[in-house]
Amino acid sequence: MKYTLDIQKAQFDEQGLASIAGWAEVYICDPVTREYVRASLDNVPYQGSVVADAYLDAPELPEKDDIAIIRSADEKSWLYITDHRGKTAYNTENRQPIEIDFIGDLPDTLTLLEPKTEFDKWNGKKWITDTEAQKAALVADADNEKAQRLDEANSTIMYLQEAVDVDLATEAETAALQEWKKYRVLLNRVDTSTAPDIDWPQKPE
Repeated sequence: MKYTLDIQKAQFDEQGLASIAGWAEVYICDPVTREYVRASLDNVPYQGSVVADAYLDAPELPEKDDIAIIRSADEKSWLYITDHRGKTAYNTENRQPIEIDFIGDLPDTLTLLEPKTEFDKWNGKKWITDTEAQKAALVADADNEKAQRLDEANSTIMYLQEAVDVDLATEAETAALQEWKKYRVLLNRVDTSTAPDIDWPQKPE
């Protein structure tokens, strides 16, 4: 027949050169990262080869999203490697988050496990909370709050006591003075070593 609806397909010899010119299905990878990009068609001339970074063997598509396809360094096969791009990893030394933008396994300095507290330390496999450091920080916070509360109580009592001393205090101020003194006594009795389980006394209104 002088007509055909068939597309002329290229055929290749053992050296990868076209023994018959025509179209070939090719699978292209990125020239820098070698990651598989897409399938395409290449019109290959007689005794020519496919375009650069294109290959005739199709990669097998992975079922999971955390796998990347790359061409091997010798260009003979497709490789399947870990791909965590877009995920958040955490620095095992300082717990700082970082968005992964590279292909391959994570270095030892990164983990996908999220630390739960600012006192977590990496033991090589998981985060372990440094309970002593955490407790010390909680006690320090409680000490600061106790000091602030006592400062407020002392300044309020000083003002009210002065009003009483010069016989200018109202009945409400005289009563308030006693409530603030009771409050200060209770504050001084607070044991900050029990932080964070502290039942702070109610401040007078």
